[in-house]
Amino acid sequence: MILSASRRTDLPALYTPWFLERVRQGWCAVPNPFNPRQVKRVSLRPDDVDALVFWTRWPAPLLSRLDELESLGLNRFLFLVTLLGYGRDLEPRQPRLASRIRAFQSLSRRIGPQRVVWRYDPILLSRATPPEWHVSMFTELARALRGSTERCVVSFLEEYTKIKTRMRSLVSQGYAPDPPDLIRQNRLLQRLARIARNNGIQLQTCAQNITASDPAVTPGACVDGELLTRLFDLPAMPPRDPNQRRHCQCARSQDIGMYDSCTFGCAYCYATRSFTRSRLNRNEHDPHSPSLLGHHIPPPGQATLPGC
Repeated sequence: MILSASRRTDLPALYTPWFLERVRQGWCAVPNPFNPRQVKRVSLRPDDVDALVFWTRWPAPLLSRLDELESLGLNRFLFLVTLLGYGRDLEPRQPRLASRIRAFQSLSRRIGPQRVVWRYDPILLSRATPPEWHVSMFTELARALRGSTERCVVSFLEEYTKIKTRMRSLVSQGYAPDPPDLIRQNRLLQRLARIARNNGIQLQTCAQNITASDPAVTPGACVDGELLTRLFDLPAMPPRDPNQRRHCQCARSQDIGMYDSCTFGCAYCYATRSFTRSRLNRNEHDPHSPSLLGHHIPPPGQATLPGC
């Protein structure tokens, strides 16, 4: 089993104590996000976890406790670290960019650049953030991360209904998303790929229906089965996850997070429907509960499942 922690929330930044407690207990409860009455008991035992993928924009809380995690037997992990520079209009509640860069660098020194993947994601093209803005910001970040990562995963913003609603409030600041333009996106990807390559970083796209003419731009995956197999000598190449978006190449994994639990409040967030609900959920979070939110208990007699 590949464990995902988590597409649905920033678990390393906000819920490290809960996660470590569940690792000590050897399992956690994960309700079906579309039917909370269906609860799965997921094993966190080292023998059942082939690899662990952390998703975060602020790894510092978990970084300070990696020794503890490894002492519990979970040492086959990598981090996907989102690092952008949009500012407070789009990313209102997170540490300063300089602090996040230092945390990224520190994490890389601790576990190695192969195990820290940079996510420059999502790319918002707008009047306030045109291609030239992204070229400038990406150049600054790529130079800062030179030697700290070997891979950068990018994708362009997809306007789901909840995101369109949020973006309406930012129109006056110039953040109304530009209409999709594959030629324009392709040209930007080629420029970003050259910048990445000049800093020893491979650029990959995530779940994008774009065929770039630059061979340096290749389709990639966040939960990359090939990378995980190479890093951790997995017994078999994990299959592609059929439950993700059409063009997603991610390997099958078991996510242990829950939606509406992240409090960073990013306007482009796919996983949060209500920022108000997320803050309430965070305030009511019990680090001793079997599930991240609430007190979900698997049905009596259910075995501890190794997940998907």
